[in-house]
Amino acid sequence: MVKMVSHRELIALIVQQLNKFNPENQSMEDFLNESAMMLQTLNVTEEKFVLDTLEGCTEYKSILDVVVNAFYAQDGRYCPISERSLYLVICYLATFQLEEIGLQHFSRIVKSLDTAKMQKFLRFFFNDLYLNTWIKDEWSHFYDSVYVKENWIDPLLRWQPKVKQLIEKLTDKLSNCTTTVKTSRVTQPKEFNLTVPKPRAIPLPPPAPLPVLAKRQPVPPSIYKPPKERKQLEEIKTKNIQKAKDLLLKANTNQFRCATIKPEKRENIHDRMESKPAFKAQKIQSKIDNIPIKLNTAAILREGALYQRKWEEELKRIENLQQGAGDPSEFLEWQKQMRGKDLEEQLAEIECRRLQGKLSHEEAVLARQNVIQENKKKADLFREKKAELMHLYAEKRLQEQKEMKELVEQVTEGHKNVKQAKAKMQEYKQQIVQQVCKKSEELLRQALEEEEEKNRKRYELIQQIRAIESIPNIRHKFVDLTETGGHGLFGEMSIVELRERLALLKEAQKAAEEEKRDQIIHEKQAKEQLLLDKLDQISQFRAELGRAAALKQEEKKKSQSGERPMKDERILNLQKKIAEKTMERKKQEGLLKIIPQKTRIVSNKDSFQWNHWKELEESRERQFRILQHGFMDREAAQKRELIAAARSGAKACVLRSDLK
Repeated sequence: MVKMVSHRELIALIVQQLNKFNPENQSMEDFLNESAMMLQTLNVTEEKFVLDTLEGCTEYKSILDVVVNAFYAQDGRYCPISERSLYLVICYLATFQLEEIGLQHFSRIVKSLDTAKMQKFLRFFFNDLYLNTWIKDEWSHFYDSVYVKENWIDPLLRWQPKVKQLIEKLTDKLSNCTTTVKTSRVTQPKEFNLTVPKPRAIPLPPPAPLPVLAKRQPVPPSIYKPPKERKQLEEIKTKNIQKAKDLLLKANTNQFRCATIKPEKRENIHDRMESKPAFKAQKIQSKIDNIPIKLNTAAILREGALYQRKWEEELKRIENLQQGAGDPSEFLEWQKQMRGKDLEEQLAEIECRRLQGKLSHEEAVLARQNVIQENKKKADLFREKKAELMHLYAEKRLQEQKEMKELVEQVTEGHKNVKQAKAKMQEYKQQIVQQVCKKSEELLRQALEEEEEKNRKRYELIQQIRAIESIPNIRHKFVDLTETGGHGLFGEMSIVELRERLALLKEAQKAAEEEKRDQIIHEKQAKEQLLLDKLDQISQFRAELGRAAALKQEEKKKSQSGERPMKDERILNLQKKIAEKTMERKKQEGLLKIIPQKTRIVSNKDSFQWNHWKELEESRERQFRILQHGFMDREAAQKRELIAAARSGAKACVLRSDLK
């Protein structure tokens, strides 16, 4: 039997269910299902309202607790804690359901409850300052600040004027209740029947005094005069420069005599360096011990393939000679001569580059001396320009001060018209607010209609889903391992047959593994035999190559030739140019009158550069000798390596055969 329930009873029922809910021991779905079973006596709309409110209060409990906790801390200090769920419900309805249920329905719910409690809580919650400050900040900790402002704070501020009217009605109701109790016991006095005085004319207010600006202070005359500190700094600077010059002159005149090197002694040092014999490095003859080396499989096969390839090339060469082919020894001799010529040209080019570098160094020294003179001229011009710019800056500063005075006068005139502009702006804003309020009301009405239609469709869908879920399903199924699945496939089989086939496959796999193991053993034995054959072949080849290399080395030693001196016309021309540039540089240094300290540094630099160029010349000579005999030395080194490898390989083979 469905019966109508008042708003007070509905709120009490919601509060009772919220007090029963424990999120640690019960899930949200079970709680709503139990509540729906208890609410079967209500009609559809009331049941939907109760369930939606319960779901919303549990879902948004974190942000509702923020408001209720603050209320208990400030205005509700004397309210009982047992009524906490009641304030949670009212806060949820005002925040999330006010646009859906409407202000009229919300006011009925509030009026059905205790008037004093509701008036106190609504006055606290719909406070402009609280909504825009700490409530908005605390809710932004749980949700995005933009979402909070657009969906929760702005609607509450929009409903605030109408809710304030509701709060005023509640306060009037409270005051009427109190006055009726008092007036019943106290007599009501009546007014005296006195003559009404004539109305008097209201005197005009006195004219408002005009704002008087403070008298400005005159500009101090020190601004237009240059500061004394600048003159003092310039005097100190000139004194310091003169003092530094005097100290430098004394240091240059009284320098240490042992540090300067006379030109006669310098020439003696160069003569001694040239008279010393050049250092000749001696070759270190080291005996190579024939240590047996253990070769791995890859090294044996690689060396065997190399000797096999050389053997095939030698056989081809002999066959070609038998068939009438020519001997390439003439071509090799010509190739050697051409390489020698290329080497001589290369060394001449290197010498030219060295002399060109020395020539460019002399030219750079001359250019640096010219740059020093140019920089002195530029510094004088820069000082003159700096003085002109300082004069222009002073004039510009005076012009800016005049402009600032004019700007101050304009600003004082503009302050007089500010009040009129503010009044016009306020009227314009009020018109805009009225237009926005009308549009928002129309949009809210449309949104409410659409939301009601959506909720109706959602409720019907929930009823259909619950009906489908109430039908029982049979989930047990018996399995026979000897039967097939019955899917209609060609290779379909039962589980028993599948197990038998897997056992047969395992047996076949074991037989294949045994066969593969035997094959690997045979291949390993054949590979070991091949390696032994290769080792014997390598030892024979090494012995033959060692004998041939020794014979060739003896022939090369007999046919070695001496070095030939080399000179080029370009080198001689460059040496003449360098001598001319050095003479020119020394003349220019005498004209510039460089101080003795700098000459000492330059002389040390010249001696260092002379030693540096001498070392470069010696290194180029050594490089020329190495390149001249490079081809012969390279061939001799290769033959020595082959002989050493043949000896070590032969000894390793002998040791291996002894061990067997």
